[in-house]
Amino acid sequence: MALLKRELYRHVTGPEVTHADRCTLIFDTDAKKLYVEREVADFDASVVGTIQIQSSTMDIADYLKQGGQTAGHRELWRLLQTIFKEDNNSEEM
Repeated sequence: MALLKRELYRHVTGPEVTHADRCTLIFDTDAKKLYVEREVADFDASVVGTIQIQSSTMDIADYLKQGGQTAGHRELWRLLQTIFKEDNNSEEM
């Protein structure tokens, strides 16, 4: 299975308790499916290096309907606008 990936957003905080949040746009070339994957990881160095990772997938519409406008939302909107940008110099078929 070939997955094409484009990172939309990454945010990391730390140092004692590190929190990482990443959203990635993924196209599964075999299933012909386009979706967003979100991974959230928390690492607590004070509790013998405890790490907790959560991963979820959602379709693009559900991702864009989430509350707030994150950097990931803005990057996805920018990519979509680039894909669907009309070329004013081309003639219609």
